[in-house]
Amino acid sequence: MTTIYIVEDDHNILEIETYALENAGFTVKGFDHSESFFQAMKTAPDMILLDIMLPDQDGMSILKTLRKDSRTEHIPIIMVTAKTLEMDTVKALDLGADDYITKPFGVMELISRVKAVLRRSSHREPQFLQLGPIQIQPDQRRCTVDEKEVMLTYKEYELLLYLVKNKGIVVQRESLLDKIWGIDYEGESRTLDVHVKTLRQKLGPAGSLIQTIRNVGYIAK
Repeated sequence: MTTIYIVEDDHNILEIETYALENAGFTVKGFDHSESFFQAMKTAPDMILLDIMLPDQDGMSILKTLRKDSRTEHIPIIMVTAKTLEMDTVKALDLGADDYITKPFGVMELISRVKAVLRRSSHREPQFLQLGPIQIQPDQRRCTVDEKEVMLTYKEYELLLYLVKNKGIVVQRESLLDKIWGIDYEGESRTLDVHVKTLRQKLGPAGSLIQTIRNVGYIAK
């Protein structure tokens, strides 16, 4: 189910947005200030509705922060604000917002805008993923460390890609075996450890960013 985070300090508007989107079939979490929102971003949503005027940090600053972070740069964001100047709209779009809705707005318009942005973003692939000096370009199946290309086997690349896509999250051994080798894989789980070992060696010092969580799995951090 699609999860939407709403950052809005006006509780009446937050309640209306939440009610409308939940009735449209979305899972919604609301935040009235940036601190609680960024804490919740440890689990990324599928979309963010972001007010500009907030008590502790303005929405433009939050937008800029999200677009600079490789973990959140591709999350679709709709700015929702009472500001109606064209300059504000242009600034938000230039900073990476996917759409801009001004208050007051109709509930049906909100739902339509959300669905439209989700449709567009569902086909959007990130240009690259970053983990320290490691950069992955999915469209070219290319990996570099400090801008020097690293030659990986198919499984090594898929393993690295999956870990980096989930960086900061402990990925269980079983999940990696299912994802990389297939749910019907019947070989030894030691295969995973061997691939991680060779992957680390090829990455050089950057290989230390792939860490072992004893008896659980691995994490990219």
